[in-house]
Amino acid sequence: MPYSHIGVRRSAAQQSLAHALAALGDEFKLPGDFTPEVLAEVDAVIAGHELPAPDLTALPFITIDPPTSQDLDQAMYLERSGDGYAVHYAIADVPSFVPAGGPLDSETRRRGQTIYTPGQRIPLHPLPLSEGAASLFADDPRSAYVWEIHLAADGSQTSASVRRATVRSVAKLGYEQAQDLFDAGTAPSEYAETLALLAEIGTKRIELERARGGASLNVPAQEVEFVDGRYVLDFRPSLPIEDWNAQISLLTGMAAAQVMIDGKVGILRTMPAPDEVSVAAYRMQTVALGQPWAAGMAYGEYLRTLSAEDPKHLALMHAASTLFRGAGYTPFNGEVPEQVLQSAVAAPYAHTTAPLRRLVDRFVLAICAALCAGEEVPAWAVDALEELPDIMAASNQLAGKVDKAAIDTVEAALLSHQLGGEFNAVVLAGPKKNGHTTKAAAARSSIQIAAPAVTAYCEGDLEPGTVVRVRLAAVDIAKRSVTFVPA
Repeated sequence: MPYSHIGVRRSAAQQSLAHALAALGDEFKLPGDFTPEVLAEVDAVIAGHELPAPDLTALPFITIDPPTSQDLDQAMYLERSGDGYAVHYAIADVPSFVPAGGPLDSETRRRGQTIYTPGQRIPLHPLPLSEGAASLFADDPRSAYVWEIHLAADGSQTSASVRRATVRSVAKLGYEQAQDLFDAGTAPSEYAETLALLAEIGTKRIELERARGGASLNVPAQEVEFVDGRYVLDFRPSLPIEDWNAQISLLTGMAAAQVMIDGKVGILRTMPAPDEVSVAAYRMQTVALGQPWAAGMAYGEYLRTLSAEDPKHLALMHAASTLFRGAGYTPFNGEVPEQVLQSAVAAPYAHTTAPLRRLVDRFVLAICAALCAGEEVPAWAVDALEELPDIMAASNQLAGKVDKAAIDTVEAALLSHQLGGEFNAVVLAGPKKNGHTTKAAAARSSIQIAAPAVTAYCEGDLEPGTVVRVRLAAVDIAKRSVTFVPA
């Protein structure tokens, strides 16, 4: 089987799992229900909301998301323009639903972003907004910030602007559904060209990313889903259409960053280039694992040579996370900061495409629209710039902790009935070093098991990139702990 699962309400392990997952909210002090004051404001805003006058409903936008998503932030319509392309990218018009200084504004600043746990989410906005009036559902006219980005024949940007307008999506597609329609050539004529151009533009944007030295880690994602009454854990590689779709989002984030840089006001998503010590250490790992990183090759280009199907490559993909550190948010007003690059993107970049799920995007959209229109940037957006980095840093840290705890809990539950069992595992990393030596008594190596899809620790100093046989020595669902030993 490609993954393991356990039934709901049918085992002690499942009951322990349900209890442990439910306890995450209290353990991490996650926000609870929205207050009556917030909900009343949302109801009032939705009731009085008016669609923008510019009418783009004749353009057949589509959304491409995980199939169960209801908070649809983005919709796209792609067309040819001369020998190049025009990208129309509609982003949910969250700013028009959040009165500045009101109860919802304050509550979203407290939350920072939507936080996900298996079978549950703690939304940034109340569901009547995030999965209702502001979500870009198919067949319903919606208010949106619409980016119009023109590209040359090679996919490079020639112009970009954003404005509020009314749009209508004609289809809500899941990733696999969209990929199947593209592969089979069976997409309805209304949006067949958009899917075809998504592949064409996405492929060209990937090549441009390579040329500018951009990098991405395509490690198969470890995902937890609730399917047919069961928790399912799997490693899922991304589909080509997901990569193409991500390129449209990256393109828009880069366009937003440049608009704000030109206007000398805004907030960028920045990340410094890897430091020399980290680069040197990673180069040594690539040599040790028989896949040397050649001198003069950009690290993004090197990462593209790695395949998750090869155990040694997989270990190097995990080790490369040491090169992706220090990401943060850089606000500015009146003077462009010296550091504007997001080194993995290899260009200035801003978060602007997910305002239903991430706080900072709401402010970026409003700033960019004002700058493109030649209008004064709203004071509420400028006034928030200095506090947004701290809000987002705290929120990202919390989301990371919750995500790790949830996956650790599900892993323990999935393995609880296999105590004493043996598995084949890939060693991802050896023991963490304490100075120049390793404390032998505490030595443990990071490993990955394919079925069930678990990453864990195994006692001992094991060689990264090797395939080893391990035995499950201990499991504790409540403590989220799994212990392996060499078999």
